[in-house]
Amino acid sequence: MAETSSRSASIGMTIGCIIFGLGSLIVAHVDIGGWAMSFWRLAVSGIIFALLAKLTGQRFPRSKRAIVFGLLSGVFLGLDLALWHESIYAVGPGISTLLNSLQIFFLAAIGFLYFNERQSILQLLSLCLAMLGVAMIGSPEFAHNSEATWGFVAGIVSGAMLAASMTFIRKTHDTEPTPIFVLMQLVSIGGVLAMIVPMFLFDSGHIMPTTLSELGWILVYGAIMQCLAWGLIAYSIPKLSLALTGLLLLTEPIAALLIDYSWLDKPINTLQWSGALLTMFAIYLGSLKPKPRALRRYRFFARFYKRKYK
Repeated sequence: MAETSSRSASIGMTIGCIIFGLGSLIVAHVDIGGWAMSFWRLAVSGIIFALLAKLTGQRFPRSKRAIVFGLLSGVFLGLDLALWHESIYAVGPGISTLLNSLQIFFLAAIGFLYFNERQSILQLLSLCLAMLGVAMIGSPEFAHNSEATWGFVAGIVSGAMLAASMTFIRKTHDTEPTPIFVLMQLVSIGGVLAMIVPMFLFDSGHIMPTTLSELGWILVYGAIMQCLAWGLIAYSIPKLSLALTGLLLLTEPIAALLIDYSWLDKPINTLQWSGALLTMFAIYLGSLKPKPRALRRYRFFARFYKRKYK
């Protein structure tokens, strides 16, 4: 039974990541600004999560601090999505999604600074490898793309915003355990409110869908990418080991890179492919949680005390 559950969770995680990567294709083709796309995605998902919370009888937390933390998580998620969209427009879905995946290192930094979590030598090595990989990806891009600087900055900062969003989700649960549909409703509300002003400032003239096709893709983007894909990933993570989770999460940037290269005709040379593989390997290493020191010492010394019994 455990093996079957793990296999189904692995399949669910992979499907969720691939669907999430396909969302970048919608962003690249719909003629709406990056901030507006973030607004619409969170607005659509917010309505869906509100209905699900109502149908399942889930209620808002009583703690005002938990509500505020949930809304702040949405603010940072909105910024993450908007900057990721801007990065997609500048350097394409593949590179932007890979840069956004660097959020694992921002999470590690937040854990070290605010939650007193120790960092292993392996995690520090993975950070160095990731920096080298990003440099390998960026060097050819800067040579022929005038928007590369903005694309890389927006992509990397979007990863930082995603890490902040996840941190506030943790703080929400630490303050008061919150049902998933209500939590995602709070996140959606916070993100929608945060996008209103920048949407009108930066995306004037590119806010509303102008065709039924664009409206349909926005509904798909909010319902499928934000609700279904996130739901599959959230459902699968608790059922898998950290190592396998980190490995399967890499299917998202892989899918985005392949989409970018094959469907959108993005020129990606051998150096950039090598940098992408190196960066994904570094992200995988960075996702591995080190065992506690006491446990490592126990396992080291235990090998000297093994006895065979007849």
